Amino acid sequence: MSALNSIRFCPESKTYFEKKKAEGKRGNAAVMALARRRTNVLWALIRDERIWEPRNSASTDSAIAV
Repeated sequence: MSALNSIRFCPESKTYFEKKKAEGKRGNAAVMALARRRTNVLWALIRDERIWEPRNSASTDSAIAV
């Protein structure tokens, strides 16, 4: 469910999904590849005891300050 929602709302996830489809994977296999990628990121965050920080946090901070 996380991977399916991220395809709709996260541009990076949608790009990854479209890339996998362009490589010839069917829709379900592309979603599973995205889910696996998201699981790997989550595991790395837990392993390294880090918190999630979006890549564009600088632009988000400046938008909040205004």
